[in-house]
Amino acid sequence: MNDPVSGPAGDPAAGPAAGSPAGPVTGPAAGQVATTGRPAGDPLRAWRRLADTAVLLDGFHALKHAVRFGAEVPVAVTADRTAALALADDLAPDVRDRLADLLQEVPQETYQALVPRPHPTAVAALAVRPSRAEHLAVLARIPRAAPVVVLDNPRNLGNAGAVIRLAAGFGATGVVTTGTLDPWHPTVVRGGAGLHFATAVERLEVADLPPGPIFALDPEGDDIRGLKLPDDAVLAFGSERSGLSAGLRARADHLLSLPMRPQVSSYNLATSVAMTLYHWSAGSF
Repeated sequence: MNDPVSGPAGDPAAGPAAGSPAGPVTGPAAGQVATTGRPAGDPLRAWRRLADTAVLLDGFHALKHAVRFGAEVPVAVTADRTAALALADDLAPDVRDRLADLLQEVPQETYQALVPRPHPTAVAALAVRPSRAEHLAVLARIPRAAPVVVLDNPRNLGNAGAVIRLAAGFGATGVVTTGTLDPWHPTVVRGGAGLHFATAVERLEVADLPPGPIFALDPEGDDIRGLKLPDDAVLAFGSERSGLSAGLRARADHLLSLPMRPQVSSYNLATSVAMTLYHWSAGSF
């Protein structure tokens, strides 16, 4: 059964940005299952201690994906533990026991006070942000088996989350943002359904982009259908409002365009990324 969409991507103003702790993730490996049992300890005390530096996992699907891909989750709460574990039985039996170990039930009003916008599944958790150094090492590694996606000065948090979800689904090496948007903002993580933990997500300057030929999407570029994208490609997409920055355009090795009917002005950012990654994947077999 396919997972349902994990809720709306959200308003860019929703929720404070989460910071980054000093230490790397040391959580369970993806898919690892722990012994079943109800968790102990005071979840509210743990939440207050960690909230300023941890990554907010907003909803069942974000928590499920984070656990599946090895995130360290010190605290997880729900307003209805029975319902949450029933979802796990149905949608995530591979991590059901681990979720049973993590989830602690709290009153509905307590749950609502912990999150900026309650999720329909009434589940929330805090995870340790992965090590930046480890992510940078992954992004810098050559050769690599899949491209890196670059969002050049993106403006919409929900779009950024949707792109990270796409990139994780296609097995991209990572997603890099430039500019001021925090790719680990709670609204981005919500839009990505917790799949930040399935790929390397970082913010960099244009001058510090990962190695590899840069293929930048631009309406004036060559038709993407005329070439094969290499596995070590850096696929760059301009912002929703202004397109590619001058700095990234100057660094691009190739300008590419997506097929589009005349008089249609543009595609949504996530749609453009999906079309480009599909083109790469179709040529990699």
